[in-house]
Amino acid sequence: MSAPQEGYGQYPSPGQQYAEQPQYPDQGQGYDGAGSPPGTAGGHQHTEHGKKKKRAYAAQAFEVGQGGNVATGGQMPPAGQFGAPQPVVPGYGGYPAQDPQAPAYGATAQPAYGMPQPGTPGGGATGYQAPEAYYPGGAPAPAAGVAGITQGMAGMQVGAQPGQAVPGAAPRPVALNQLYPTDLINQPFNVSELSLPPPPIILPPNSSVTPSPDANCPPKYVRSTLNAIPTTNSLLKKSKLPFALVIQPYASLHDLDDPVPVVQDQVISRCRRCRSYINPYVTFLDHGHRWRCNMCNLTNDVPQAFDWDAAAQKSVDRWQRHELNHAVVEFVAPQEYMVRPPQPLVYLFLFDVSYAAVSSGLLATSARTILDSLNRIPNADRRTRLGFIAVDSSLHYFSVPKDSEENGETSMLVCSDLEEPFLPVPNDLLVPLNESRGQIENFLTKLPDMFRDNQNNGSCMGSALRAGHKLISPLGGKLVVLSASLPNVGFGKLEMREDKKLLGTSKENGLLQTANSFYKSFAVECSKNQVSIDMFLFSSQYQDVASLSNLPRYTGGQTWFYPGWNAGRPEDAIKFASEFSDYLSSEIGLEAVLRVRATTGLRMSTFYGNFFNRSSDLCAFPAFPRDQCYVVEVAIDESLTKNIVCMQTAVLHTTCNGERRIRVMTLALPTTTSLADVYASADQCAITTYFTHKAVERALSSGLDAARDSLQQKVTELLQTFKKELAGGSMGGGLQFPANLRGLPILFLGLIKHVGLRKSSQIPSDLRSAALAQLSTMPLPLLMQYIYPHLYSLHDMPDNAGIPDPETNQIVLPPPLNLSSERFVSYGLYLIDDSQNQFLWVGRDAVPQLLQDVFGVSDRSQLRVGKGSLPELDNDFNERVRAVILKSRDYLARGVGSIIVPNLYIVREDGEPSLKLWAQTLLVEDRADQGMSYQQWMASLREKVM
Repeated sequence: MSAPQEGYGQYPSPGQQYAEQPQYPDQGQGYDGAGSPPGTAGGHQHTEHGKKKKRAYAAQAFEVGQGGNVATGGQMPPAGQFGAPQPVVPGYGGYPAQDPQAPAYGATAQPAYGMPQPGTPGGGATGYQAPEAYYPGGAPAPAAGVAGITQGMAGMQVGAQPGQAVPGAAPRPVALNQLYPTDLINQPFNVSELSLPPPPIILPPNSSVTPSPDANCPPKYVRSTLNAIPTTNSLLKKSKLPFALVIQPYASLHDLDDPVPVVQDQVISRCRRCRSYINPYVTFLDHGHRWRCNMCNLTNDVPQAFDWDAAAQKSVDRWQRHELNHAVVEFVAPQEYMVRPPQPLVYLFLFDVSYAAVSSGLLATSARTILDSLNRIPNADRRTRLGFIAVDSSLHYFSVPKDSEENGETSMLVCSDLEEPFLPVPNDLLVPLNESRGQIENFLTKLPDMFRDNQNNGSCMGSALRAGHKLISPLGGKLVVLSASLPNVGFGKLEMREDKKLLGTSKENGLLQTANSFYKSFAVECSKNQVSIDMFLFSSQYQDVASLSNLPRYTGGQTWFYPGWNAGRPEDAIKFASEFSDYLSSEIGLEAVLRVRATTGLRMSTFYGNFFNRSSDLCAFPAFPRDQCYVVEVAIDESLTKNIVCMQTAVLHTTCNGERRIRVMTLALPTTTSLADVYASADQCAITTYFTHKAVERALSSGLDAARDSLQQKVTELLQTFKKELAGGSMGGGLQFPANLRGLPILFLGLIKHVGLRKSSQIPSDLRSAALAQLSTMPLPLLMQYIYPHLYSLHDMPDNAGIPDPETNQIVLPPPLNLSSERFVSYGLYLIDDSQNQFLWVGRDAVPQLLQDVFGVSDRSQLRVGKGSLPELDNDFNERVRAVILKSRDYLARGVGSIIVPNLYIVREDGEPSLKLWAQTLLVEDRADQGMSYQQWMASLREKVM
């Protein structure tokens, strides 16, 4: 049995005091100083009052006791989260006031549905063990403290050492996750629930051939929407839940930040029939000479070299091999995995040099950033090549000589024929970075001056893309487009088609479609020739992101959009330079293909993400990025007879240093015939990711109304199914749903109100198209934050927030708050962060001392609002606020690679109305524009379900 994820089964029962508060997995760490029990003196906060500079900012405006984090002792856990009695807190901060003598919210006299009765068989600690902490209505813990945890773990056989499975023996079935229904109406959703790990995967004992704790795939690489799989398609259909995998093969931009075990000996054992790779869930037979495939049951020979180290010329212990101990491994591939010698890394930069690009500072900033990043571009094998083309109404090629050539000067060759652009000197247009480093530096330094006075408003970017494709297609590589204008001449010519009268109407859908078939057909052609395209778009005017984003969509690339960007604003220049430099430094896989194999009876049916589907189950990536995720829908074609099923994702790719490798990720999941098990093991974040991809697809094919309606219908259907099949048809006036899916209605509401899908006549189509591109590529932890942003109260954050945790050395974040204006006080300071933008909200009654400490001004009218940054002031509170803002951007701690540096906007509650309105649109639980509030949403769902 695999050990459950941390965060389950490790919290005291209601009424016990917390010595240490739980950690929030998606933020790297939580906050760990417990608030004092009601009636005590407030713990260390008061004793250290003199040592630490701590100001009661709130006390200077209102009485203490109303801020978002306030409790006795200065820290308020969200009500009901920890089961401790809550002090009566009026108004803002925590949840509505309640009687301290009343039972903890959600506690019921009767055991919740599906919960083992005390003293009955199966009443041990099997399945979810955290309901008492996070999920109201949970079973009481068996015992307090460490002893209780140990006892609970013993019941779950966590830490048991499964040995070699007996050949042919069916594993003993085990109890799966318990179903804990909760009432969505009467037990308010708490944002911290979105940070919980997925429901644990509970496998029978001895499922894997070694007792390794790494035998099953961690959720940061592959997450299933269901962690218990229905044995039949009819049961899956009855559940109305989707069965899909969310796949993110890389958890960082660089291997150093997330090392994966590498099998170096090129001994790769695969099934002869289904071609699955040997993994921890195979069975060895015939004294270890043969192995049975866990996907198709075929018996295969173990390679002779499997137990032999050729380099050291000695036998090795098979049970130490990475592929039998780790679900995620990388194999160094032998010669037969290569169609041709490994391609070098090639970057061809297409610079827009039109008047718009030059006057905004885009050309100078991008040339400078490449120059400063030459050492960061991967070049371990010294084969990386660079090329440059400048684009206005003509094409400007640059022939860069090698450093060794005497009197060598970079020459510019202008081609005005846009119909059949030719390559004037094919040899010097793509040059090795190593051999031409000095000349490249020289060229990049001079490039901005070459076009400084350019008044040309034309852009033949379509023709430039064709020329670039012709140039690099023999090798493959990346076309990097830096454009500040609409392609208006030559191939792929686009018209200005934005019409504000169409926004918010049924005709808006046309603006989200590609306006020229060239972009999709050209992208498919590029994919065949291993050419990937990344778009950096900067126009302050309409740029038709809907059409241009097709290029990255089918070539494994990405679209980055910088509306209204201008290098004259330091924040804009620094953001782009930082992101572009990280982009250039990121390790990518070349000539990559991705395939998912599964146990007989399962089939991969639909694929979502930026790639080209080359055949029914093969996804092609000319370049494999490190900061995107993919969704694969799984169909159940025939009944599943085994206790566990496996799905194996393999990514064959060439590394940046010319090595052919296969990254293999194997996920094992238990099967079940029980609908209750399926619901109890459903992963709300993975389900939301799947439906996000479906909604984007629906928006592009049928329109925004259809996408929003399908989301509302789906959540209604799930609530109705649960009521009918698992709640006995009765809701008792509430709205019942499993505890592990409590966040689903709010996530769907967040998605419906997201800038990509929201009903509004105020959202330009470029902004919407760019948001849809993000929604369909973001890794899961960032996607959840993009749909339901993080909100932190800073003016009253706990003493340990904003400083490193002594154990992990990670900055501690304040507890997150629900996205509702009810959480705000007029004297408060708040951070709203959706992973793309950060808003620092300053209340209209913020006291001068708070303003002085954070911004260095004592009067609100002196505060510079809008895009900006925080000054570095010499005081404790300013340092902590800056630390929280930076930590909120720490993607690596969440197992995610990303180049994004969010813009920081300073927002005054009584300041710029449009800026305030923009920040308020992120408060998902409020009523805004044409969207309903959370209370209205839940009431409408309840009506439909009743």
